[in-house]
Amino acid sequence: MSAPVFLCLTEGGAGLARRLALPGAAVHGLKGRVGTADVLFASTGEHLRTLFAAGTPIVGVCAAGALIRILAPLLADKHSEPPVLALAEDGSAIVPLLGGHRGANALAHQIAKVLNIAPAITTAGDLTFGVALDDPPPGWRLANPQDHKAFAAALLSGARVCMRGHAPWLESSKLPFSAGGTLTIAVSEQNSEQGPNTLVYRPAILCLGVGCERGAEPQELIALARESLADAGLAAESVALVASLDLKTDEAAVHALADELGVPARFFAAARLEEETPRLANPSDLVFREVGCHGVAEGAALAAAGPQGELIAAKRKSARATCAIARAPQPLDAQSIGQARGSLAVVGLGPGDPQWRAPEADAALGAAQDLVGYTLYLDLLGPLAQGKTRHEFPLGAEEARVRTALDLAAQGRRVALVCSGDPGIYAMASLVFELLERESRADWRRTEIAVVPGISALQAAAARAGAPLGHDFCAISLSDLLTPWPAIERRLKAAAEGDFVVALYNPVSQRRTRQLARAREILGAHRGAETPVVIARNLGRDGERVEVLTLDDLEAGKVDMLSVVLIGSSETRRIEKGDGSAWVYTPRGYAGKAAKSSEDAA
Repeated sequence: MSAPVFLCLTEGGAGLARRLALPGAAVHGLKGRVGTADVLFASTGEHLRTLFAAGTPIVGVCAAGALIRILAPLLADKHSEPPVLALAEDGSAIVPLLGGHRGANALAHQIAKVLNIAPAITTAGDLTFGVALDDPPPGWRLANPQDHKAFAAALLSGARVCMRGHAPWLESSKLPFSAGGTLTIAVSEQNSEQGPNTLVYRPAILCLGVGCERGAEPQELIALARESLADAGLAAESVALVASLDLKTDEAAVHALADELGVPARFFAAARLEEETPRLANPSDLVFREVGCHGVAEGAALAAAGPQGELIAAKRKSARATCAIARAPQPLDAQSIGQARGSLAVVGLGPGDPQWRAPEADAALGAAQDLVGYTLYLDLLGPLAQGKTRHEFPLGAEEARVRTALDLAAQGRRVALVCSGDPGIYAMASLVFELLERESRADWRRTEIAVVPGISALQAAAARAGAPLGHDFCAISLSDLLTPWPAIERRLKAAAEGDFVVALYNPVSQRRTRQLARAREILGAHRGAETPVVIARNLGRDGERVEVLTLDDLEAGKVDMLSVVLIGSSETRRIEKGDGSAWVYTPRGYAGKAAKSSEDAA
């Protein structure tokens, strides 16, 4: 279950949510009633329905009736709805309303423990038998959830249960066990009968070891794995993980198989797989010469199953893939075995206001284990940074940041490299790919890399000022730390001659002021002194200031490194407001189009 959102309608409710300090949880507050929150919303109903539709766990710090009335039209399938809980503003009650067996009951217990109260759990099975039969603990799966409802109804009507197999979590419950019971709970990794009077639980004890040629078709590996399980009489629901050699960390077929089975893919170094050679059924010198171990599929299956595990299905081959199966004596925690494929999300926060942060960015930050970035940017995350390892760097240590992020991802970690604005505009994304190309490190290249866009400073500045980017525009950085000044001058001249609106990044610093004056001179040669200019500083943060002046009035003393400067084209216009400020826009030519249409009509 992902981290919940606390939906707060008052400042008191937001204060309670902040005091709970659940890892990764975000506080969303009603604008005008809540002063500070990770996200402020204007319409409670609309915001609540959006969160629900996105599958976000919701804790409403408000009346239960309000949540029910708003969400009632959306209720359709209890197996897909996210957890929804009502929390009393004074912390006296926590009630799971929806998704009890999808995490709501567990979340209620977690919150209740912090508040030192009893959660108001109303799920019949939980109350009567002390166990949720349709929500088994980690390491277990219910093979026939469609039969749970009839089974539970019979239980609550007084039927007794016969147990086949061994499951400590069931045996320690208050279920009415009897050797002559009319209901049956079966525990087995073997394929077996199911039905309304029999619930079948699968322990996650099977390890699929696989190998394949580079670029093998996913469907070939999936078919091979299915055949291996079927021929051994084993249930796919008992597969705990798919395992392979670390050289296959980025192999699409391996991940497709893991996705097909709904389990993690985990990877081992060749040296670790070589340790399993004495237990292999089919050791191969050819494989050893190619990858450094005597067996990939069998070795990975056994390494994952552990020293007490056993190989129960030897290597099976298809044209381009191999598969073997090992069995562990107890359900496995797949996340603690081998190494995952690491991921690096290069995340743009936008200018700073959480309302300008994309949902994709919040999701990437929520999924991350490690956060890497400039200290100020990490501080801007607020509760989203809770429970995560922070790797903080001073301003200017860009390459060190990226190297740290890539190294962590190569170790199997889920990493977010945090940038302001958009990560692809004068930020870290380009440096990530530059280092990938420059270093040619195989472990870096095997990681999963995603760039998550954000609102750039030029977009935010334009939105605050009106629509100065309404026609063709370009962005130029005036910093000559990485780009020679003659190259910057050439770009300024080209932009001036092309009559582009120009966004100037890094316009000045404490030691560098002459560049802005030179940029004004170059652009002024091709547009008038009254050309509108927008200076936007600290966008989306405390101290935000947006000023509209003319090109003639632009000087270094009015700008700093926290500013972005938008210089209009010859077509850019200024519209005065009643309060003395102004809007700025650049027409795209609609007036001319309308005039031509009128002439044609005449």
